Amino acid sequence: MEKINALSIDLEEWYHSELVEGRRSSFSQAEEATRPILDLLDRYQTKASFFVVGEVAEQNPRLIKSIFERGHEIGCHTFSHKLVWNLDESLFREELERFHAVMGKILGEVKIKGFRAPCFSIDNRNKWALKVLLDFGYQYDASIFPLKINPLYGVSGAPTRPYRISFEDVRKENPQSSLVEFPLCPLMIGKLKIPISGGFYLRALPSSFLYWGLRRINRTQPFLLYFHPWEGYDKTPRFKLPLYNRVISYYGISSALRKFEFLLEHFKFTRVDQVLGLM
Repeated sequence: MEKINALSIDLEEWYHSELVEGRRSSFSQAEEATRPILDLLDRYQTKASFFVVGEVAEQNPRLIKSIFERGHEIGCHTFSHKLVWNLDESLFREELERFHAVMGKILGEVKIKGFRAPCFSIDNRNKWALKVLLDFGYQYDASIFPLKINPLYGVSGAPTRPYRISFEDVRKENPQSSLVEFPLCPLMIGKLKIPISGGFYLRALPSSFLYWGLRRINRTQPFLLYFHPWEGYDKTPRFKLPLYNRVISYYGISSALRKFEFLLEHFKFTRVDQVLGLM
């Protein structure tokens, strides 16, 4: 039987990326960049989980209502896209409180089940954040990137499939834990782990390799794909950045939406909560 995979959209502005070095702007393209994604999801009759930055929701309430009314899941990507590493517990709680206040005004009493930290910024340095998520009623987290390949994020040794996460060590499973973790699954070739399930890796890798690698993962388990609207939008502003930041931020934008559609065509996807059985 064909595996049904989880699809997530990190709904943020182009300037929320850490690599654009704080070039915040009043210019918003979130709605324009997200509409083509929603149209593709409608065309392929696919539901997704949208991890939304609260300040984007505050500026675009009609967009959030449209996403919700189309049957997609609304998850939390913090209020202001601050890395959790840079917050203490009090500030993290404030981020979540502000996010929930905005969502309450837009959607009313909608239960928010899922959380993703900006730039996957949860590891054992700030594992306290997991208990805070429980306090706010979250049922799952999707913030663990289970290999260390990027200087910004990564947790070497973490599981590569959904697990009940230990609050003492995010790399460990605790069957009694009340919080499910859905990590970003890498492609395993022997001992080699290759990130493949979204973001820059989707933009940089050829479609044929993405297809082969994701099919290989699906032999044994579902995967979680992630995508940012600004990644598939030709009008995303480009800046003169250091070479690494420029490549990671802008490489492959012109073909990203076509690759995203290619994956919708060749794989089955649905909301994260549905894959985890948390509906």
